[in-house]
Amino acid sequence: MMVAGSTAAAFGLRPAFSQRLQINPGDFQPIPIAIPPFVPGGPGDADVANGVSGVITNNLKRSGLFAPIDPSAFIERITNFDAVPQFASWKQINAQVLLVGRATRQGDGRLKAEFRLWDVGSGQQLAGQQYVTAPEFWRRLGHIISDQIYTKMTGEKGYFDSRIVFVDESGPSERRVKRLALMDQDGANVRYLTRGADLVLTPRFSPSTQEITYMEFGQGDPKVYLFNIETGQREIVGNFPGMSFSPRFSPDGQRIIMSLQQGGNSNLFVMDLRSRTTTRLTDTPAIDTSPCYSPDGSQLCFESDRGGKPQIYVMPAGGGNAQRISFGDGTYSTPVWSPRGDYIAFTKQGGGQFAIGVIKPDGSGERILTAGFHNEGPTFAPNGRVLMFFRDPGGNSGPSLYSIDISGRNELKVPTPGYASDPAWSPLLS
Repeated sequence: MMVAGSTAAAFGLRPAFSQRLQINPGDFQPIPIAIPPFVPGGPGDADVANGVSGVITNNLKRSGLFAPIDPSAFIERITNFDAVPQFASWKQINAQVLLVGRATRQGDGRLKAEFRLWDVGSGQQLAGQQYVTAPEFWRRLGHIISDQIYTKMTGEKGYFDSRIVFVDESGPSERRVKRLALMDQDGANVRYLTRGADLVLTPRFSPSTQEITYMEFGQGDPKVYLFNIETGQREIVGNFPGMSFSPRFSPDGQRIIMSLQQGGNSNLFVMDLRSRTTTRLTDTPAIDTSPCYSPDGSQLCFESDRGGKPQIYVMPAGGGNAQRISFGDGTYSTPVWSPRGDYIAFTKQGGGQFAIGVIKPDGSGERILTAGFHNEGPTFAPNGRVLMFFRDPGGNSGPSLYSIDISGRNELKVPTPGYASDPAWSPLLS
């Protein structure tokens, strides 16, 4: 369910934060922010009020851009949402910004959450908003408010009100059961979308709808499915000759691009989901796979060994001349275009290590963000600021999900119920 929002007035200017937060990898310091527990609007609202402010605290801390101050240091206790805070008390504990909020169960049973974001140095309000929704969506209220704060302070869209689809893995390594699973970006609200009877791989979100495409190995060749998250309905995209790999949506959600194997090579094909017509985009004796559209839909990046070993190529979305953009040592795979269009993320293998990195679409500016044993499968947050990937240490253990800022800072393990691989980040829900 979408969360209804209505804007409250934001008072004053932003003198202390007239410059947006500049994120420089070398000398960046997170913003100290004070987040007192939200004020309960009624006697039965304390749990949900604490829950909403707890979600916001966790989101902002995990972003690496904010440093929530330990509540034990608070001098003022916020008990009245409508009162102006005692800014001297917040300056004393070095808070630069202060978030106050209130959560109220209304007479019709719905939940209203309000917040005000204050610049402690100037005493000016930076933002204020209120939202009303069904009470079971209280966590989404926390994510949406987190996005508002993130946007106000950084000038970039947030990414907290989003979901992750991934492959949940359980059981011993030689008999691993793989199920499609869906969760909020912070690891909460896990749902299983398949039962584990058949092997599932490469789930990917539609950029325009709450649909997923994925591969399933059942009886015979793998099939490409569409799965509607809201209705739970799934359908086969088509039965293709030979093996199909790496299905991914176009930016408008109207097409799926994939790699089809024919003999010893594989080429890229695109299917129109309305007419179900398929168009071939590449025709080489090489292995072309892992295609991904640019955000404007005009170009594709993909992996190909046409030069002797797997590298990243870029070509027009309708096919044509492909330009190689990766030239470093080792092999490159799983390219994915940033929603901002500025980078292509990749997996790079060489020297016994698997690295996650980014490169500009023209082949310049390659940077490795993290390296180690078997890192793979990057996916971008909807704002292009954060990458998620999976790491498998091998042996008797299994893979886990990790996130990292595109600056290479703030690598964090993402909580999942068990082993997890092949994440894909959804668009923003709101």
